[in-house]
Amino acid sequence: MGSYWSAVNAYRCEDFAGYMIEISNRYPRVAEYLENEVGFEKWSRCHYPGLRYNITTTNMVESLNSMLVNARDFPYVALLDVIQEKMSKWWNDRRIVGMALTTPLTPSRESQLRPRFAQSNGRHTLQLNPVTYHVKGSELEGVVDIFNKTCTCKEFDIDKLPCVHAVAAAHHAQVSVYSLVSPYYTKEYYVLAYGETIYPVGSQSQWDVPNEVVARIVLPREVKEKKRGRPKTSRFPSVGEFRKRKNRCGKCGAYGHYKKRCNSQTRSTEGNPPTNVPV
Repeated sequence: MGSYWSAVNAYRCEDFAGYMIEISNRYPRVAEYLENEVGFEKWSRCHYPGLRYNITTTNMVESLNSMLVNARDFPYVALLDVIQEKMSKWWNDRRIVGMALTTPLTPSRESQLRPRFAQSNGRHTLQLNPVTYHVKGSELEGVVDIFNKTCTCKEFDIDKLPCVHAVAAAHHAQVSVYSLVSPYYTKEYYVLAYGETIYPVGSQSQWDVPNEVVARIVLPREVKEKKRGRPKTSRFPSVGEFRKRKNRCGKCGAYGHYKKRCNSQTRSTEGNPPTNVPV
């Protein structure tokens, strides 16, 4: 659904409303569900009440779940060791990248901002007051406030990165474009974010545990009656999430292909009684 993703990424509520009309015309039940049951603020960029920057998902925990898919069956101490080792490596790798940066911003934000310098050339900029500028020259005009770091196109407000209008206004005001960027995108903040070192916990025999912790009595957790069958290893899908079912061959019974593309010469006897045993 192209209209859905356009609505998700829309910066202005006017554009969002237009995409929602398209969704409502084609999928009225979907539009009603998104508006009344889910709520716009949970998935729409322009309706989110906080600072979302350029992140359009809050399900970041799934990245950690996929990383720990093999280790989550380990004992607790071993699982924590795996997490610590992975985090230590991530922190160190990003620290090395940050120290080697030669640009004021992080690589992703620098590559996003650089093309806007060329795109801002030739745009007519009119100064309205000491800090406000009206930028023309495209289908969408913009009124930029370089003091409050806002623009009527809303890209500057939400992403905290100067839009094309803000870049043109900064050039007209002879202000550094980088001074309008959120400090969280700068090299200094990137290095500070990964400045600390995550050390291993070490062997349990080397732990310095306070006496009040040693004397604390910890009761075992309540043991629930074990359910029948094999324990579930995959997570439950979230509300509204649909999983694609694997194709099962009608000839050999294997997954991943259809009967017409099956190279097997015999049909699977899985689940069927043997035919060579006398009754």
